[in-house]
Amino acid sequence: MDAPEAVPAAPPTLEPGRPGPLGATPDATGTNFAIWSHHATRMTLALFAPGGEPRGEFVLDPARHRSGDVWHAWLPGVRALAEYGWRADGPARGHAHAFDPRALLLDPYAKGIAGSEHWAGQTTRRRERRGVICDLSGYDWQDDRPPGTPLARSVIYELHVRAFTRHDSSGVQAPGTFAGLAEKASWLASLGVTAVQLMPVAEFEEADNPRTHPLTGERLLNVWGYAPLAFMAPRTAYSSAAHAMGALDEFRDMVRALHAHGIEVLLDVVYNHVGESGVGEPPVSWRGLDRASYFVADAHGRDLDFTGCGHTFACARPAAADLIVESLRFWAHDMHVDGFRFDLASTLTRGEHGEPLVDPALIRRIAHDPQLAHCKLIAEPWDIGLYHVGRFPHHGRFAELNGRFRDDVRDWLRASAEGPGALATRLSGSSDLFAPERPPGHSVNFITSHDGFTLADLVSHRRKHNEANGEQNRDGTDDHRSWNGGAEGPTHDPLVRTRRARQARNAAALLLLSRGAVLWLWGDESLRSQRGNNNAWCQDGPSWWLDWDHATHERSFLRFVAGLLALRREYRAFHGEQWFTSSGPGSVGWHGPTLAPPDWDLGGRRLAMHMRGEGEPDFLLLANGEDVAVSFVLPEATGMRPWRLIADTAATPPSDWTPLTEAPLLESGLEHRLGSRSVVVLAAP
Repeated sequence: MDAPEAVPAAPPTLEPGRPGPLGATPDATGTNFAIWSHHATRMTLALFAPGGEPRGEFVLDPARHRSGDVWHAWLPGVRALAEYGWRADGPARGHAHAFDPRALLLDPYAKGIAGSEHWAGQTTRRRERRGVICDLSGYDWQDDRPPGTPLARSVIYELHVRAFTRHDSSGVQAPGTFAGLAEKASWLASLGVTAVQLMPVAEFEEADNPRTHPLTGERLLNVWGYAPLAFMAPRTAYSSAAHAMGALDEFRDMVRALHAHGIEVLLDVVYNHVGESGVGEPPVSWRGLDRASYFVADAHGRDLDFTGCGHTFACARPAAADLIVESLRFWAHDMHVDGFRFDLASTLTRGEHGEPLVDPALIRRIAHDPQLAHCKLIAEPWDIGLYHVGRFPHHGRFAELNGRFRDDVRDWLRASAEGPGALATRLSGSSDLFAPERPPGHSVNFITSHDGFTLADLVSHRRKHNEANGEQNRDGTDDHRSWNGGAEGPTHDPLVRTRRARQARNAAALLLLSRGAVLWLWGDESLRSQRGNNNAWCQDGPSWWLDWDHATHERSFLRFVAGLLALRREYRAFHGEQWFTSSGPGSVGWHGPTLAPPDWDLGGRRLAMHMRGEGEPDFLLLANGEDVAVSFVLPEATGMRPWRLIADTAATPPSDWTPLTEAPLLESGLEHRLGSRSVVVLAAP
């Protein structure tokens, strides 16, 4: 017997329905629709068959279909896979409002979107999208269990779903999709990461970029996706099935596959701004539903911009805050997501008029929500005007991306650090920022991320090279703190190439052996380059995707990174559950080339970090940030055990890394010589 149609042939009769839950909720006999708008005076529900064929529009009677600020209706016979949208009318357009009864608007609570199934499928910047009624029940999660890796032991691998497997060399059956990522689960596990952090996967408009490549004339896109159009709908173009339910199921399949390999799934969520343009552009969702309620504005109704994107979402207002919390619950409960990275999270600490709040209600609400209790919460603790690193209102729950770690370690690498103090503080967990209220695991240490240079470019460029973005190289930060090793960009000079390889190993060692959680950028393990572009948000194509064949040419660096991750995984010295003590097991000691304390205030860049083991080896990390070699006197390890050489970034591979079980004893037990700009790791098992 054939399944009933999603929309009956005869127009259904509109009934009052109920005001909750918000969104489109199907049941055995029909679907309830509910949407929030305080200022709207007229709401119309537009219904479509699957594929977009119009099946009628229904004007809601405020007397029967409105409860407070929620408009609602029930349509019998309308089932999952039917498509819908809203038209809203209200006060005249102006500074405060953007009502346009001609515009078809997306439901902010939609779990699926139709109309943009294929990546860059149309050249127009605006495609008419429709919500899809989705039945989330019936998915077989089988025996899915969250890995539950403690934050303090987390190695988070940031990646872009499309760019990670879209290249032909990826060898997956469904390149550039959730399914393609699932096929790489075993590879990710073998690398040693504990979580993937997915750049935005909620529906967005990749064609929302008016620029073209200045040399080729090729249309540029909004590839990264930091412009959401629906907080709860997975991007249909990231699904090999290319439809709403396909995206939901394929995302859940991906989560299940990653969990089976012990890998958590974190989402980069964007609530500080949305993918709707301002004055002069037709509304897509929130602006057309109730601009005055969803956006931060000045006294004249003009958008206030604390995000660099032209406007700010009004996170402190009840309707917006409810939507944010419900979307987090959806991803955590219905999609089994393990945590979230909040883009420009300081914006979420602002009040209804953009003013900074000491104890923002939304942050408190997220931190204490029992449905999110199992989730990792990571703040990007800044926006345009606020810098909260070490000061984010955490409630004991929020970790933070440690921008100070990135800056201080980059300064050490480029030999501009004023002494070893900042490096010592960052390696040991950034106590100046997080102690005593939070353990060092609440510092998410990173050197590179999607926003800025890749690791290969960090050691190859002094300047940004963003000309391909079509903005005359004006976009992207100028504060990148990089060093090119003696030549700008690609070079065949063997000395420069040797310096760069050493610098990449230095960066990996300092990051991956630091105390705290760790964020690693996709492709850095194979030295992926963006040719000096530090703002590649608009670039798509084979030259920008991860080239898996190139990874085979960087096997030595991949081996070095995997070795560091294995060491980190096995030994508590590199975890962030607790702070180092001042003496005895579990303590850390510091000295310079001699056993005297380092020259904290004299500008030297030579540092020894002695971690005394608790039922495990002592570790000694030696860092020489100078352009000349230096000999370090070695301290006595606990129990007079001899030191073994694990890593030497100045050595030629494969001598740069040796597993502890195979590591050679040092020939001299008194001192060890470091090459210029190098890091050495010793262990006394």
